[in-house]
Amino acid sequence: MSRLVAGLVLSLTVGQAQSAVIGSCTIMVNSQGALANNPAIDVLGSKQPGGTAATATVTTNSIVCIVLGLIDCYSISAPAPAGFLIAPGSGGVDVGFATTFRLDGGAERSGNTPFKVRNGTYQMQVDLTASKSAGIFAAGLYRAEVLVRCE
Repeated sequence: MSRLVAGLVLSLTVGQAQSAVIGSCTIMVNSQGALANNPAIDVLGSKQPGGTAATATVTTNSIVCIVLGLIDCYSISAPAPAGFLIAPGSGGVDVGFATTFRLDGGAERSGNTPFKVRNGTYQMQVDLTASKSAGIFAAGLYRAEVLVRCE
C-alpha cells in the first residue's frame, strides 16, 4: 500500500495598515501543521484524523491606536495558497484549497477574510484543506504554504 506524506508550512507576511502608522505587528510561527488524507484519498487536510493545525503567535501594537482609542487597527488573515509547493506528478492537478483560522481558540473564520483585531497578543491556529475534484491524491510528499497576513 502506498503512503501519503503531507505537511503544512506556516509563513508570514506583514503589512502596515494606514490607521496603524506608528506600530508593529509581529508573527511568530510556533509549529507547522500536518495534512492527513480522508478515507477516499481525495482530501488532504489538517482537520482530518491525524492532521494538525499550524500555530502562530500574533502581536499587534500601535501607538496611534492607543492614543486615539481605536479598536480595529490591524486585520489578520490566512489566505489559501494557489497550489502545493511540493507534490508528486499530477498530485497538484484538479485541486482546490481552503483555509480557516481561529484566534485564541475562538470562532473559526475563513482564511481569505481579514478579521480586525485590537492591540494585543493572539494565539492563532490555521487549518488547510486541499480537495481533489477529479481522481485521488497520488502517493508521495505534499507540502503547502499558508501566508499569515497582518495588515
